[in-house]
Formats: sequence, structure tokens, C-alpha cells
Amino acid sequence: MATQSLLPNAIDDWFASRGWNVRRHQREMLEAARAAKHALLVAPTGAGKTLAGFLPSIADLIETPSGGLHTLYISPLKALAVDVQRNLLAPIEEMALDIRVETRTGDTPHNRKVRQRRRPPQMLLTTPESLSLLLSYSDSATLFAELKTVIIDEVHAFAPQKRGDLLNLGLSRLQALAPNVRRVALSATVADPHAYAQWLAPGGKTDNVSIVRGDPGAEADIRILLPEDRVPWSGHSGMYATEQVMEIIAAHKTTLIFCNTRSLAELTFQKLWKANEAQLPIGIHHGSLSREARRKVESAMARGELRGLVATASLDLGVDWGDVDCVVQMGAPKGASRLLQRIGRSNHRLDEPSEAILVPGNRFEYLEARAALDAVAEKELDADAFRPGGLDVLAQHLMACACAQPFEEAAMLAEIRSAAPYRELTSAEFARELDYIANGGYALKAYDKFKRLTSEIDEHGQTIWRVSHPKFVKQHRLNAGIIVEAPMLDIRFRNGRKVGRVEEIFAASLSTGDTFFFAGMSLEVLSIKDPDLLVRASAKAARIPSYMGARMPLTTHLANRVRGFLADRSEWAAFPEDVEEWLTIQALRSRLPKANELLVETFPHEHRHYMVAYSFEGWNAHQSLGMLLTRRMETAGLKPIGFVANDYSLACYSLERVRDPAPLFSPDILEHEFVDWVEGSHLLKRAFREVAVIGGLVERQHPGKRKTGKQVTFSTDLIYDVLRRYEPDHLLLQAAWADARTKLTDVGRLASLLDRAQDTMVHVDLPRVSPLAVPVLVLIGREHVAQGTVDDALLIEAEALAEIAMRTD
Repeated sequence: MATQSLLPNAIDDWFASRGWNVRRHQREMLEAARAAKHALLVAPTGAGKTLAGFLPSIADLIETPSGGLHTLYISPLKALAVDVQRNLLAPIEEMALDIRVETRTGDTPHNRKVRQRRRPPQMLLTTPESLSLLLSYSDSATLFAELKTVIIDEVHAFAPQKRGDLLNLGLSRLQALAPNVRRVALSATVADPHAYAQWLAPGGKTDNVSIVRGDPGAEADIRILLPEDRVPWSGHSGMYATEQVMEIIAAHKTTLIFCNTRSLAELTFQKLWKANEAQLPIGIHHGSLSREARRKVESAMARGELRGLVATASLDLGVDWGDVDCVVQMGAPKGASRLLQRIGRSNHRLDEPSEAILVPGNRFEYLEARAALDAVAEKELDADAFRPGGLDVLAQHLMACACAQPFEEAAMLAEIRSAAPYRELTSAEFARELDYIANGGYALKAYDKFKRLTSEIDEHGQTIWRVSHPKFVKQHRLNAGIIVEAPMLDIRFRNGRKVGRVEEIFAASLSTGDTFFFAGMSLEVLSIKDPDLLVRASAKAARIPSYMGARMPLTTHLANRVRGFLADRSEWAAFPEDVEEWLTIQALRSRLPKANELLVETFPHEHRHYMVAYSFEGWNAHQSLGMLLTRRMETAGLKPIGFVANDYSLACYSLERVRDPAPLFSPDILEHEFVDWVEGSHLLKRAFREVAVIGGLVERQHPGKRKTGKQVTFSTDLIYDVLRRYEPDHLLLQAAWADARTKLTDVGRLASLLDRAQDTMVHVDLPRVSPLAVPVLVLIGREHVAQGTVDDALLIEAEALAEIAMRTD
């Protein structure tokens, strides 16, 4: 079909005026829309994915003008919604089209939100959480009656997670309100398009989904930065390269410096600022900054006023700032897909190579960086694992639906099953879910505060569910949301201006007069009183805030590539001399594991006995295994002292020698010690706190008052103890167990590790520490220290330990 027959003249003329042609994948997206098919577009960054998603809507609104809401755009990030609005408005204005485009996120003023429901724009840009709230209003059926298209951007960022569960349930509700609505998903980094097409399609049926693939773009220009061609033994931040990173900023128009955590972003900004002798304008952006601070930085970037911006995952999705011509990744990327996504922020054009520089923090991170670089070059992405939808998310969604209007039980079950994550939901599970929302469950049914829904039988014999009291509608809207952060305090100056937020656990470590870095400033504590941390600007040296958020896991795909490097000597010649020497002496003094082997070393050091397992299953799985192994070692009389882990290995240390590690790694550890450990540790309580908030059992906010983190934790801990004692099979305990097994303990990778250990474990008993053990052993006693300023004692300790390990006598 010719392009001209697909596009109105106004769009054709606009393309011609810019000297552009409609790309093949954009034309195929238009063809899918004309055929009323859902569509998944997988195309590299800079290929015009967002325009491809919106073109059919713009064309339709030109041909058939509408005064109601026509297109809903769903973004995983507030910043992305704002950025898309900015970039979408330009072509609409240049074509002189009467199409209103607005955003609706948690940052949108209340009066605008009210007006948007009464007089919606033709295109509304929002997030999964804001969509869920819109669906909780009684006028939602009217608001979405004319909806034609839902565009889901960066679908890989949330589809396999709880936010994806909430969004898919929202899509099913929209499909019920507007049966002909078309679903469109966009991504640059999908390894398995068919799996995502199943997630996207109503009922998981992909026969009406067009999978559109974009043409490959220019090869990325990626290199690893190694000052003086040396790689540190320890660390994870890449701070040793600060001077060189500042030189990179000076040599480019605009550089994005990505960090894996908020703490590292603050530390990196401070180090760069001290090295910024030319006083170049640089900024910082992460999710804990205030809305005003984030907007200020985003606007400065859009105007091309910043030379460098230190950021976290808050900006690694889809934000299009044309002046960015270099991306720096501080520390290891942890995944090929994530690296590709971040690289795409540089030279955001399909036909120009993106420039990226990786700064590994230590020798294992160098191997990881090489693995990610090779994976990107070979276009091998990390596969995502989809799992059944969360029961806590379903409870929140059902409450939202009931807030809008009473629903009929059988019809709602059919609707829920049309959401891909819940297509296997049984009638019994659904009845149990409704019973939970209606009375809190068996152990809590005596309390009216948990009786949020009530049911009745209508004249047709159907069961109808409705909200039991209007107060629960307000309660739901105040507390809805999937993102459950650690308890936070607002950072404010004495004039009331909010700077951002820090976690309560970090604030508890502060006293009046202490200083900490935040938003690029040194702040002195004046007072601490829930919910505020009162501060003033200071010139004193300061510490870096710590955050309890989950670590980015090393993907299985990259882990396998790193194992391959260790096993294949032919790769070593391309490594820096010190890395090659490190591996060569390891092979001489001990051994390097083959790709499928689990190497376990034992050796004495400074009056202790060490056992180090090189399993490459990620920090979460190693932390879990460390807990379990030390429990077994205690039972075996080995007198364990502790353990330490990174993404690559686990080290346990004890007073007695481990002569045979095999019995310690037997798979039955998951049947016995694992259950006892999780139930007796903080992990299940932590998971329960999250599902209790998401599932609506515990409020985060009352009208006019927000609960402190301590109050929420006290409430959830109290309910947790009651349920554990009187209703251990409660629906939310079941949901908490599912989270603890997957997100907190990474039990899947743990099981894989233990299975591999049975057939492939190789035990090497050594007289002293091995070269491969140095990076993890240096962490002992330092796990929480490395968040702050560079610790000279840590570097001295690493070099001293390395000197012992690298001796060949």
C-alpha cells in the first residue's frame, strides 16, 4: 500500500517540509492501524518509535475530528511523559492541527486533573498509576467512551513487573469500556517479541497483533575507560576515573553520566564538581529529588544549557534530548538491554552512532563491561521472565473498579482473565480475593475497617459487589499505587522549600549539626521531626545518603558471558595487562571454572578459614545462600563468623576449616533451612509490608495527614504477627511469600546454583587466598562503608591482600 494512501496531506506535507520520508516500520504501524490490529513495535533508539506510535492517531484525528479522549499514552516515567508532550506538540503546532495534548501524573496540579476529567484533551499522556486512579471515578465510562488507541511506551520497563500487572488490568477495564480500543506497545530492547505480544493482546491471543520490527541503526561506538590501563581490585563506582570523566564532559556538547543507585549519583556528582575546574554547568537527576528540582534540570537539558548530567534510571528510558552526544556508565551495566537503552540517549538519531563509555569499578566489573559490550555488538538482549499477576495488585484493581461503579462478579472474572497475567486465575482464587477485600480474611473479619466491599444478589440471580461505605472510596484514591518506597522524610529549608526526600533509616543516623550531600549541595541538619528533615546550606564536608532500594541484578545472560571469559584463554590477550595477569596467576595457583562449573575454594587467612564460591548468580541469590550456608555451618560445628557477597561470588568465613563443601550445598537446603530462615527473618515482614500497602490492608495516608514510615511499619508488623498465628494461609501472606521468593531472595537462581553444584562443583583447597577471591574478601567489614567517600584504608587493604594472592611461590 502506498504511503500517500495512508497519510493525510497535512502529515505528508510536514514530512516533506523537513526533508523526511516515512520509514518502513512507521508505514507498517499505519497499516496495522488501518486494519484495526494491535501492534508491537521493536525498533532501535532514534528510529522514530514514538512518532510511529502516534502517527495513526494524528491521521485519524485529522480525518475524523473528535472532541473527546482519543489516545492514551502510558509511560513508565513522569519525565518521559513530559518529554513526549514537548516533542509531540512541535509537529502538531507546525501542522496547525487542533489537537490538545496534556500530561497527567502525580506531579499534575489537582485543578488540572479535575478539568481533564470534565474536558479531556484528545491525547492524554500518563502513567499506569494515574490510569488506575482515573478508572476509579464514576465518570470513567464517559471519559473513555470514545477512546480509540492506547500507546504503551518502553513496555519492557514494566510489563513483567507489578506495574505491568496493574497496567494490563487497566487495559482490560478500558477494553470493557471501549471494546474497539487498539493497543500499541513500543520498545527498543525486547529479546522475545512473541512473549510481549502475548502480554499485550487481550486474553493473550496474538492472532490480531502485528509485530513490527524497525531497521537496525548505526553501530554504537562503545569503549571501556581505563586510566593508565589499570583496573582496581575493589570498588563499584568507577571514582578512580573522575578526572577522565570530567575531560569527557569538556570534550562533548552534552554528556549523560548514568549511575546504578541514587547514592552513587550523589557521590559521582560531588567528585565531578570538585574536578570541574572549568566550572562547566553540570546537574544531577534522580527519583528522590523534589518535583521542582527535577523539572528545573529537565528544562535546562531541553534548552541545551547543561554540559553534563548525572542520573539514575530516572532518565534511562526514552527521554530525547538532541544535544546529548555521549553517555558514560559509572560501574557495571548489569545487563545488555539496560546498557543499550542508556546508550540510546546519545545521538538520538538512527543513522548516527551513539557514543558510550563504560567505567568498571573493579576487575570482575571489567569482565562484565566487556561481556555487555560484546552482547550489544552481537545484538543479544536479556530475556524477561513473565510470571502470574500479583494478588495484591488484583485486590487494588478490584477496589478501583468498585469505586467507579458496582460490578457483577461473573462478568468481572471474565474481564480479569482477559488480562494476560491473570488468564489462569481460577474461580476459587477470585472468590478468595473478593472475600479478602470484603472482610480482610478470617482472622480480621471482626474489624469494620477491613470491610471495604459488600455483595448482594440482583433480580437476575447475579452477585453484585459495591463499596460498603463512601469513606473507602476516598481511602482508596489516597493510597492507591504500586510503588512502595521505604519510609521517607521530606528535606526542607527553613522557608519551607522542599529539596527532595531521604529514607527514614538514613535520617535516623543523623543528628543536629550533621551534614550530608543532596541535590549537589552540602546540607546541615537543623532538626528532625516527622515528616520533615529541616536543613540549611553548608560549606562543610558531608556524607552521602544511603538508600535501601533493591540492587540491579546481574542478568543471567551477562553472567554466562563472564563465565565464558574465565574459561576461554583466547579472550585474555584483549584484556588489560593487569586483568590478564590476574587470571593467569589464578589459573596457576588454583583454577578457573569452566563455563558450567561451580568453583569452590577454601583457604586460611589471618586466623580464619574461608570458603569462596564463584557462582555468578547475582547479589540477591548470594545473600540468600550466605544466610543458609552459615546456618548449616553452625549446625555442623564449623563456628561461622559471617559472609560477604557480590554479583560474582560468595565468601563465608569461620573459625573451623571446611573440608568438604559439597554437603553444605545440597539442594534440600531449599526445603528445610530456606523456609525457616525466610519466616524467621525480616524478609517476609518486609515483603508483607509492601503487599499490605498495595493490597489496601494498610493505609499510607489519611485525609489531610500522611502516616509516618514508623506508623505504617508498626501497623503491618502487628497484622503480620496476627495472620502468621491465626491465618497462615492468608491471601496476602501468600503474596508476600511469592515476593520474598522471587524479588528478595531470587530463589530461582538460587535453585539453579544448587542444582549445578551437585554435578559440577570443583573444590580446591589452597594454602592462602587466591587472586580471584580478592575482590569479594575486601568487602568484609566494609559492605556499608563503600557508599560514602573514597576510603583510603580500603584501597590499602585491597593492595595488601592482592600482594599475598598474586605471589606465585
